[in-house]
Parts: sequence; structure tokens; C-alpha cells
Amino acid sequence: MKITPDTEFNGSRGQVTLREAVKQLKAHELDCTISRETLEGKVNVFAECVQRGFTPLRSEIMAAYYVAENDAAKDAFETGLITEGELRQRQLDLARILTGTA
Repeated sequence: MKITPDTEFNGSRGQVTLREAVKQLKAHELDCTISRETLEGKVNVFAECVQRGFTPLRSEIMAAYYVAENDAAKDAFETGLITEGELRQRQLDLARILTGTA
């Protein structure tokens, strides 16, 4: 299963996209700070939760969002839609989101 910002899952109030869930968490200052080393494991947990119909924890939501947006940026670079500098900037911005400093 490829995780994208538009991946839907069962939130506490019904179906929600990953993008919307992150927006809601950030609005309530519920950013989750996790190391880059733990991202892949959290994304796997998120994907498993989505496949089973469970509501994932916020750290998995934030990690999955980070990976999905990073993958989208890499795809945009590889297809020539953005420059290498823009790719690096997007990755820096995502790292700020991940650490809650954005």
C-alpha cells in the first residue's frame, strides 16, 4: 500500500484523509516529534492500522504524512516538475513539520 496525503482512514469522527488529519493535529498543537530513524516503522504501523480499519495514533499519522509528502516531492523532482533546490527546500520544510517547529 502506497501512502499518500490523500490516503483515507477511520478517524475518531469518521473517514479523514491523512492531509486533513495532520491539519487537525497541528491546529490543536499536537505535533509529534519523532526521530527520522523511527519513521519507517511508524509508517508501517499506520498502513497496517488503515488496512485493518483502526484509527492510527498521531505519531503514525505525522510520520506517514512526512513520508507521503517526501515521496511526492521526490517524484516531482524525478519528473522534472521541480528543481533540486526546490526538492531540498521541501525536505527541509517537512523536517520542520516533523519536529513541530513549523
